[in-house]
Amino acid sequence: MNALFVILTVLIILAAILLIIVVLLQNGKGEGLASNFVSANQTLGVRQTADLLEKVTWGLVAFILVVSIVASFTTGSGNTAIDVTDQIENVAGDAQPAFPTAPVQQEAPTQDAPAN
Repeated sequence: MNALFVILTVLIILAAILLIIVVLLQNGKGEGLASNFVSANQTLGVRQTADLLEKVTWGLVAFILVVSIVASFTTGSGNTAIDVTDQIENVAGDAQPAFPTAPVQQEAPTQDAPAN
């Protein structure tokens, strides 16, 4: 794997974890986790905190989207394009396997008379 790809993947995972936390902190229609942070809402104001969380959410979503697209370009295979049809034609052009021959004739096992 490419080192740049690994770094971008780690950044995407960290951003996804942060996104989960930020979404859980937002107020829903009912009581969300943000209700536990009443002192922060009183200090900064309820509306400003909600705006900040919404901006952080959209920022993280955009970051994950852009970094995912960049990471997909870092996994390029270079000029190692493989034409499958050539491989199929090469296999078909090889000598066909021979049919199995008749089994080798073996002598019948000798049966000794049972001793009484």
